[in-house]
Amino acid sequence: MNRSLRLFFAVIVLLAVTHNLLASDLRTLNSLEPMRPLRAETAPVIDGKLDDAIWQQAPSVTGFRSFIPDFGKAIPESTIVYMAYDRENLYFAFKCLDPTPSEIKAEITSRDNNRSHDFVCINLDSFNDQQSLYALYVNPLGIQGDSRFAAGNEDFSVDLIWYSAGEITSEGYNVEIQVPVKSIRYSDEEPVVMTVFFERRVSKRSEHVSYPSLDPAKGYQFLTQMQPIVYQDLEPYNLFEVLPAVTYSQRYQAAQGELAKDEDKGELSLTVKYGITSNLTLDGTYNPDFSQVEADAGQVDVNLRYGLFFPEKRPFFLEGTEIFSLSATGNAQVVHTRTIVNPLVGIKLSGKISEKSTIAALYAVDELLDPQGKLTGEKAVFPVVRYKHALGEDSYIGGIFTGRELSTGGNRVAGADGFLRLSASGYLTYQALASQTSIENPDTKFDGHAVTAYYSNETRDLDIQIGASKLSQNFSADAGYVTRTGIVSFNGLVRPKIYPESQTVRRITFTLYSEQILDDLSDLWETYNSLTISTTLRGALSATARAIYSNEIFLGNRYNTSGFFFSGGGQFLKQLNASLTYQRGQAIFFSATPFQGRTSRLTGTVIFQPWNQFEANVSITYVDFYKDSDGQKIYEYPITRGKLTYQLNQYLFFRGIAEYNKFRRTLLSDFLVSFTYIPGTVFHAGYGSLYQRAKWENSAYVNADDFLETRRGFFLKMSYLWRM
Repeated sequence: MNRSLRLFFAVIVLLAVTHNLLASDLRTLNSLEPMRPLRAETAPVIDGKLDDAIWQQAPSVTGFRSFIPDFGKAIPESTIVYMAYDRENLYFAFKCLDPTPSEIKAEITSRDNNRSHDFVCINLDSFNDQQSLYALYVNPLGIQGDSRFAAGNEDFSVDLIWYSAGEITSEGYNVEIQVPVKSIRYSDEEPVVMTVFFERRVSKRSEHVSYPSLDPAKGYQFLTQMQPIVYQDLEPYNLFEVLPAVTYSQRYQAAQGELAKDEDKGELSLTVKYGITSNLTLDGTYNPDFSQVEADAGQVDVNLRYGLFFPEKRPFFLEGTEIFSLSATGNAQVVHTRTIVNPLVGIKLSGKISEKSTIAALYAVDELLDPQGKLTGEKAVFPVVRYKHALGEDSYIGGIFTGRELSTGGNRVAGADGFLRLSASGYLTYQALASQTSIENPDTKFDGHAVTAYYSNETRDLDIQIGASKLSQNFSADAGYVTRTGIVSFNGLVRPKIYPESQTVRRITFTLYSEQILDDLSDLWETYNSLTISTTLRGALSATARAIYSNEIFLGNRYNTSGFFFSGGGQFLKQLNASLTYQRGQAIFFSATPFQGRTSRLTGTVIFQPWNQFEANVSITYVDFYKDSDGQKIYEYPITRGKLTYQLNQYLFFRGIAEYNKFRRTLLSDFLVSFTYIPGTVFHAGYGSLYQRAKWENSAYVNADDFLETRRGFFLKMSYLWRM
C-alpha cells in the first residue's frame, strides 16, 4: 500500500474515533417521543375499508407537512395514520382525505410500478440504528412497491412478503397494511424499538408530505429524523423458507438462413433461506433460476469509452444488496453481481451479528460461457465479504473484500468505506480500495488502488459538496463495474434553491458544478463545468436546462466536449405522463484514430393509461455523430420501444414489447404472461423473437429490406414458496 493510501486510512480512522466519542450526544439531541401502537386481540381484515373495531381504538398521528417541493407546508389533503400489532404482524391504516377524489391517480398495475401514482409509504428502520430502512409503498388501490434504503441509495429490487389493500372513497382513499414480522429483520430484544417515517404523495401536484415533519435545516436526512415506535412481546421466530423452481426453455437460432433448434431443456432449482436469528439470514441455492422476466431495454452501444451498465434483476442476488453498497462509489463499484453470468451454486449470509455490526458474505461458482452461450468447462469463483460497524446517528465504518478467481489467475479487491455524520446537515463519505490482478501464465501481478472522499452539506436552501478521488491505472474490480482508471479528480458543487411566492413556479434550483481531472497517462488536465437551472412547476411538471463547458483527454489528446442539455415533462393529465430530453454538443469519436465531432441525443417517453388496468409506454432514443473536419455523418442510432401491459388484477398481467433498432437493423418482440401471488410463488410464460433486415445469400448474410427471423425462444417458469 503506497504512502498516500496509508495516510488516507489514518485520517479516516481518526475522524471515525473522534466522531464515535460524540455520537451518543448527537443521538440524544435528535430523539423524539416514542409511539406505542395498540396491541390487538383480533386482527383486522385487510380490505381497505377501515371498518374494523381495532381502528376505532388504535392510536393515530396526523399533522403531515410537506418536504417536496418545499418543507413545512400544510396541504389541503389531510392524512391520518393508525397503528396496531399482534405477536406476528404489524398493522397500519391510512385515511387520506382529498377534496377532489376524482383527481386521485391510481391504477391496477404490477408490483413496484406505482411511484408515479398517489401513494402512502411506511419507511421503517427496523433496527433503530439509523443505518437502513424498509420502504413500503401502497397506491390507493392497494398495489405494492418496496425498497431498501442504505448508504444514500434506494434499491427497488427487494421484494418482501406483506399484504395491503386500498379503496377510493367519496372523501379520498383508505389503505390497510399488514407486515408479518417474519418478512423483516429486527433486533432480538424486549421491547423491540424501531423508528418510522410516514409519507404520502399527492400526484396532481407532485407533492410529498410526512409525519414526523422534516427539519429544513437537516434537509433530506431521513434516517436521522424518524420517530421511535415500540412493540412489546413480538413472537420470536426462526424463519425457514424453501423455494423450488422449474424452468423450461426452447431456443432457435438461424443457421444458413433457416431457424434451427439450439436449446431444449428443463431444469430444477432449489433455494433455501434460514433465519439463524431474527436479524441474521443464511441463503443457499443450487442450480438457481436467474432468468429475467423482461429483456434489458436497448441502449446505444457504439462509440463507447467503457462498457454499458445493466442493473441486477435476479432474485438470489437481490436480498441484502444494500449491505454490499459502498459510500462514495464514484467510478468504482466493486460489487456488481451481473458479472456472475451463469451461477451453479451460491451461498449468502446477511444481517446483524451484534447491535452495531452488520455482515454480508457471498460465495458463488460461475460456469463460464463462450460468446455463443455454450459452456466452456471453466469456472469462476466469486467470494465477497462485507462488514459494517454503526457509529452514532447514521454514521458507519466498513470494510469489504471481493474476488473473482479463475484457473488462470484472478482479481481481488479489499478496502474500507464509511459515512460520517459531522453535523445535522453535513456528512463525509469515503472509500479506499486496493486491488491485485494476477495472471499465472506468464506469472504477472498488477496492483492498483482507488481512493474517493466527499463532503456534503444539504439544507432546504443550499447544498454544498466538495470531493476528490484517485484511481490508479492498474486498478481493477472484476466482480464490479469500473468506468475509468488512471485519473485524479477534484470537484465541487454549489446548489442554492429559491421558493417563489408563485402558483406557477414552485421552486427554482441553480447548480454550479466543476470537476478538474488529471489524466495519468498523458499528464494532461481536463475539465467539466456546468450551470444547471431546474424548475418545479405548477401541478406535476418540471424542466431543467444545463450549459456545459468541458473537454476530455483521450489517447494523449484533448478534445472539446462542451454543449447544452434540456429536459422537461411530468404528469400532464391524470392518464398521461410524458418526458423529453435533448442534448447537443461537441464529442469524441473513440477509436484507435480518434477525431473531434459533434453529437445530438434525444430521448422521449410517453405513458398513456386510458383506464385502470391498461398502460401503453412508448420511448424513443436517437443519437447521431458528425465529424467536425468535413461534416460527414459517422452514424445515427435510433431505437424505438413500445410496451403494452394489461393488468387483469394485482396478481396477473399480460405484456407485449416491441423494440426496433434502426442502427442494428433488428426488431425484437417479447410477450409475457405473469402471475405472482406473493414474491416467490409465481408462474411466467414468455415468448420472444429477434428479426434482422438481412437474407442468406452466397453462403453469407447480407443486408436486405425484408426481416429475417434469426432467433426465437420460449420459456416457462413455475416456483412456489414454502414459509415455515
